[in-house]
Amino acid sequence: MIGVAMRLLRRRALAEEAVHDTFLQLWKKADSFDPARGDARSWLYAILRNRALNILRGETRTDLVEDFEPMGLVSEEENAEAVMMRLSDTGSLKRCLERLEPARRQAITLAYIHGLSHGELAGRLGVPLGTIKSWIRRSLISLRECMA
Repeated sequence: MIGVAMRLLRRRALAEEAVHDTFLQLWKKADSFDPARGDARSWLYAILRNRALNILRGETRTDLVEDFEPMGLVSEEENAEAVMMRLSDTGSLKRCLERLEPARRQAITLAYIHGLSHGELAGRLGVPLGTIKSWIRRSLISLRECMA
């Protein structure tokens, strides 16, 4: 678990904090685990991932507003297209991502590479929250089918 947290947080102290917090949450919410919904290991790592992303975001959530620039929320990170261009030309992931519409491809890369939540994506892309959720869901289904 430390290895997964290290990949997300890039600092050992933060990774250890995330793992510790994950186990605390598991202890408190153990009764909420439903084996019919999935494997215990998947549940554990989902909690760890969410905790690590919250640490990366500084425990704050971005409210949806019309103008992000005055708040300093425009990212200086590379954009979705630049990330895609770095993928290998022969890789199946790049081929499958190219099949997606540009807006959906951008939503997927922002969510999974930069760790943005649905609400943050909706605010950044100027799209309703429900639309973002359906884009992510349908795009992941499409990517899964393409990669299979």
